[in-house]
Amino acid sequence: MSVISRSALESSSLADLHEIASEIGLDGYRRLRKADLVATIVERQGGEDADGPGAANGADAADGPGAADALDGTDVADDDGAARPVRRSRRGGRGRSRARERDSGDGAAAEDERGEPAEHPGRSRLSRDDERGESDDRPSRSRRSRNGARGDGEERVASGTVELLPNGSGFLRVAPPEPSDDDVYISAAQVRRCELVAGDEVTGPVRPPRRSERFPSLIRIDTINGRAADEVAEGTKYDDLPCTYATERLAFDADDDPTLKAIEWLTPLGRGSRVAIVGGPRAGKTEALRRMAVALARQEDLECSVVLAGVRPEEIGDWKQGSLEPVVALCLGVAADTLGQAVERAVETGRRVAARGGQAVVLIDTLEQLPPPVARRALAAARNIAGGGSLTIIATAREPLGGETTVIALNALLASSGRIPALDLGVSGTVRPELLVGDKGAEAIAEARAAALAG
Repeated sequence: MSVISRSALESSSLADLHEIASEIGLDGYRRLRKADLVATIVERQGGEDADGPGAANGADAADGPGAADALDGTDVADDDGAARPVRRSRRGGRGRSRARERDSGDGAAAEDERGEPAEHPGRSRLSRDDERGESDDRPSRSRRSRNGARGDGEERVASGTVELLPNGSGFLRVAPPEPSDDDVYISAAQVRRCELVAGDEVTGPVRPPRRSERFPSLIRIDTINGRAADEVAEGTKYDDLPCTYATERLAFDADDDPTLKAIEWLTPLGRGSRVAIVGGPRAGKTEALRRMAVALARQEDLECSVVLAGVRPEEIGDWKQGSLEPVVALCLGVAADTLGQAVERAVETGRRVAARGGQAVVLIDTLEQLPPPVARRALAAARNIAGGGSLTIIATAREPLGGETTVIALNALLASSGRIPALDLGVSGTVRPELLVGDKGAEAIAEARAAALAG
């Protein structure tokens, strides 16, 4: 391989130095500063300095017909570490002309052996191929021309419907609900900054995909549901919105289900409630949560989402066969931090729905596997916003965390003996039930609890 002079290396861009380092097999070169990288490349080439005797620069060392191009190779590491194919001249003309241009230091356009302009080190290879009119069999090329900037230099503006992913990022579906090659990627940071929720109508300019990307990306968000993005995002913070006790009861309309009927009337919950379904192992917490989820999902004005965090693998299969598929499904053995992040993303989406005036319900099974601070934050996010939307959190746990407005306690002994509903009225209860079922309803609940304790 030809030796490139130190002066040529120092005048090269960092991207070119990365290509050279990758070609000669340097490890960890992306962590080096430019000066250290130059010194390491010089050392790997034999420690010969640009001005030392016998050192060959890009203009002289490659003159022989059998000399190798210093940048010649099959794959070059991309910015994210992935390898991408690179076309090279068999005669090494491009590498020699590039070295001549760097050594000359005058910025003038050098020419290679065929009289073609030398490549500028700061320009992408894709742009150079486009200017030469060469064909490319890479599948991303068609996406670049189809989804990228317009040929006349105008900025392409995309519009479509937001679809969020479990990791917090999303896509702008230009032909919803089906995905297409023209869809635009939305970063998680943009989702958080503009408080996007699934179904939002969004517009904004788009940049073409980069070397390792499949889809174009949204540069910024201009409008959300026809309003300027700044107006939507600059509203009052969710935690600062005034809230009240739940006043609208969530009805399950399940007269044929004794468990749901008992929960609905003896431990009522409303829009904006913080609900914990508690009990020991095999008390039926997951089954009760599943039945509640199915009943609530039938109500069109509620946006329901289910998060499975640290459950049995068999339970994940049962949920996926039902009518309401979980947005997150993580089984036992997953790290607590990973479970916590998944739950917080789902709760954050519910917060954005409530802040916009919507009615969101997030059902979590279970809080037991989460770090305690994450579990408390998830439960505390529920609230009934005065004159606005609501976020209801319904979660299973072994014991109450504190701060719940409704506790649904299930008795494992009653459940194992087949006594349904297995509701433990002595532990169960609702804060301010009269706001949900009226004074007479609250009195009936008190009488039923007293009877249960007396028995």
